[in-house]
This record gives sequence, C-alpha cells and structure tokens, in this order.
Amino acid sequence: MRATAIEFRLRMWIQIVIVILGFWAPWIQPSWPIDLGRRVALLEWLALELSRTGLVRFAYAAPIVIVAGSLVAALGTVLRVWGAAYLGYSTVHHADMQAGGVMAGGPYRYVRNPLYLGGWCMMIAVSLMMPPSGALFAIVLEGIFFLRLILGEEAYLAGQLGEPYQAYLGTVPRLIPRLRSPLPPSDAKPRWLAAISTEITAIGIFAAVAFFSWRFDNQLMVNVVLIAFLVSMVERGLISARIPTGVFVVATAAGWGLLHLRPLRAAIIALGIAIVVYAILPGKITSPR
Repeated sequence: MRATAIEFRLRMWIQIVIVILGFWAPWIQPSWPIDLGRRVALLEWLALELSRTGLVRFAYAAPIVIVAGSLVAALGTVLRVWGAAYLGYSTVHHADMQAGGVMAGGPYRYVRNPLYLGGWCMMIAVSLMMPPSGALFAIVLEGIFFLRLILGEEAYLAGQLGEPYQAYLGTVPRLIPRLRSPLPPSDAKPRWLAAISTEITAIGIFAAVAFFSWRFDNQLMVNVVLIAFLVSMVERGLISARIPTGVFVVATAAGWGLLHLRPLRAAIIALGIAIVVYAILPGKITSPR
C-alpha cells in the first residue's frame, strides 16, 4: 500500500494525469449502451440535483454549492500555505523524501499531513469543474494516491528519525486534525512569502471557486486554474532552470501574441520547446540554490 520512491518523485505528474482524466472522462460516450454520466460541470449538476429535491430553488441551490466549495477550497489553501510556511519550499518540492527532523510546528501540531489533507481539499474544489463521474474518479483516485504517499513517508521517517518520530506518531493524528494539541509551540519560524509562492496553484483554485464561479462560466474557472498552475511552474523553473523557463515564457507570449494561438495551445507548444532546450543544454545549467 505504500508509495514507492518513483511514485514520490513523480507525484506532481501523477496528480496532473489524474486531473486530466477527471476533466476528460473518456468513458462518457453517447454511443455506448451504458450511461456513465453527462458532460456538465459538477457544480451545475449538484445545484440541479439539490433543486430537484424541492428543498431549495435553483437560484439558491447554486450559491449554496458555490459557498460550500469555496469553504473547502479555503480550508485546503490555508492548510497548504500554513504547512508550506513551516516545512519550506525546498522540502515541499524536493524530488526525494526528506528527514531533517520531526516537524511539530504550525499545523503539524494538530495533524501530521496538512499538505496532503489540503491537497485533497483542493482536488474536491477542482472537481466542481469536472463532469460528475470524472470528479468522483479524480477525488477517489487522488485520495488513494495521497494515502499511499503518506504511508510511504511515515515509514521512511520512522526509519530515519526513530523514537522521536514514533512518539510524534502516537500524539498527532494522521488526517483528522485535533482541536487542541498536547505539543508545546515550536521555535520554528514560518516563512509566509515563500509559502505563498509555493502554493500559487492552490491560491488560484480558491480564487476560481470563490470568486469566478459566480459568473457561471466553467471555462473561465478552468482558465484561472490553468494560469495559476502555469505561473507556479514558471516560478519553480526560475529557481531551478532559468534558461528553459525563459524560453517557455517567450515562446508562450510569441505564440499567443504574434501567432494568435489559444493560450493553452501556445503554452503546450512552448513547453515542448522548453523541454528540448533543457535536454540539449550542456551540463543542465541551473541557477544556484
């Protein structure tokens, strides 16, 4: 049940695949004899189903769903930013598991895995833009994948840190936060600006659900999330690979502004060009850490 080192290293890409499959939902085919759902956003579907119960009209059902989704997105964003502020940018994005010491500051006093819990909340928020069956697929599969990552990390940390981490395991719950922590406050200092830059995607998801959903334009919401994700990738690239990232930004702007390609298509083409540039760079020139 534990995730392997390869799964941990590729965790971002695995999550991207899950999200793409959730939006694509290739099993929804009108020609198939089995009805596996419709291509309508989950947000709209939930509002329709709620109004069909007769409890509220659709005019009120939609805002109820939006507010509920916004609260979930807000919880996820707070957990992600709060956890990243204490864990640090390099640890959050590191390709390998890290075991510098027992982290018991900030949200880690109340729950052992605030980043994964927050990430699952963000998946629920994003799923409001997916078809209902795609949303169910993404939420369940993401939950299983996160659980595998958690079990893998906990086994690794227990082996590396020994008794102090075992004591932490026995005190702090894995996923359901405690309202009060028996642990004393940590001396660790949060780095909020670094945390915000680490969680640009989460902040974008919250903005899409809490603010842009009121326009009832699902494509607009998806575009907001895509822009936040691309900004996050550019920001990460400027730290680890400046030249390919610069190529990506210039190629995207050229494709969109000069060739009049759609932003997503321009970004995809630019990403391919940047990957080629990165592959041919001598010695993989990167910026100092």
